[in-house]
Parts: sequence; structure tokens; C-alpha cells
Amino acid sequence: MHILNIAAYRFAALDGLPRLREQIESRCKALELKGTVLLAEEGINLFLAGAAAHVEAFLANLRADPRFTAIEVKRSWSAGQPFRRLLVKIKREIVTMRRPEIAPARTPAPRLAPQELKRWLDAGRDLVLLDTRNQFEVDVGTFENTLSLGLKSFSDFPRATPALAAQARDRTVVTFCTGGIRCEKAAPWLISQGFREVYQLDGGILNYFEQCGGAHFRGKCFVFDERFALDPYLASA
Repeated sequence: MHILNIAAYRFAALDGLPRLREQIESRCKALELKGTVLLAEEGINLFLAGAAAHVEAFLANLRADPRFTAIEVKRSWSAGQPFRRLLVKIKREIVTMRRPEIAPARTPAPRLAPQELKRWLDAGRDLVLLDTRNQFEVDVGTFENTLSLGLKSFSDFPRATPALAAQARDRTVVTFCTGGIRCEKAAPWLISQGFREVYQLDGGILNYFEQCGGAHFRGKCFVFDERFALDPYLASA
């Protein structure tokens, strides 16, 4: 297990995207990293893997940019390189919702720590656990008693949420996804639609696994690389 895998994102106002893309691509190539880096005016989203020292060197360089100093990183390990190539792209959004009025950098939703969610679930607190991922991801594994919307794509989320109103508008809603990025938009969207109390699980399923293990979770967490899915020990075996 000598390959370090990282997943990270940061919502921040970015400019000079072509130059930034060139810089990041050059650093990744020099450090022999593979994976995907998405850049947009709203921020950065990345999944990279390589030798641990090289990955940490990349992160140190990235954090030297004040826009990325506070970026939070999730780490896991694999025996081999889970990505076939390096891709650094400029996109309209780092997670596609097509609702420009939702701007997580300006109006974030409240975060719920994994330990607090576990306490709530241990106590049987009345809440709606809303899985914001695509249905094929949900089918691989999710929390017990989860509500999902049968999404084929996250961009369908706004159109699917009216069906939640009757059962969730006046209850506590905790949104979650793989690493937190989709909930950065899903939770503020629900708040904008009049849902009373909405949280986003801080760091998503992967952070919950790291902090709380597999309590209240069934199956594995799908990931978008050749590992396919990770268990509560953040292993693909």
C-alpha cells in the first residue's frame, strides 16, 4: 500500500485559469502524479495519486497559493496507481448543478461533524439522511434508512427535490455524498427552497469512515477510479 491517494476541493474565486491549469499540470507531471484536477471560476476539485513524498510536495506547493491554503484533503492508500492518466481541465463548475445563484464560497450551509452524526444516529434522533449521489453509487453502499432521489446525474438534483417537501421540509435534513463537494451545493439549494434545518456532513462519507468507521453504514463507498469502492477502513480489498 505505497500509493497515496488524495481527494480535495476548495470553493474560492479563481481567475487566470489557463495559466493556473498550466502550472498545476506541469507540477503533477514533474512529480509523476496521475488523476483529475478540475478548475472553474468557483474553485478547484482534485483526485490525485502517486508516491507519498511527491503528493505531499504537490500539496505544499498548492497551499502556498493563498486561495488554496485552507484546502482540506482526504487521504487513502492503495497497492497500485488507481488512475491511468493525468487530466487537468477548466470547466464552468467544479461540480455541475447549473444553478449559478448557489455559491458555496459566499453562502455555505452549516456543517455537521461525523462524530455528531454518529451520536445522532446512535440516539435514534428523528432526521432525514439524504444521499445526494447518483443511484448507482447509492446501490454500492449507503447509510441505514437513507433517502435517495434516484439521480442519474447530480445536475438533476434541483428538479428532484420538490418530491422531498412533504416528508422533509420541516424536519432536520443531513445531506451527504462521497467527499462533501456535492453537498456544498445541495444543502444551500434546499435552504433556498424553504427547508427548515439543513446540514451537510463535513467531509462526506470518506471523512465519516476516517472518524467513525462503518457504524450505521452498509456496503462500501463508490469512488471514481480503478479501486471501484472503499470499505470503512478506506481500503479497496
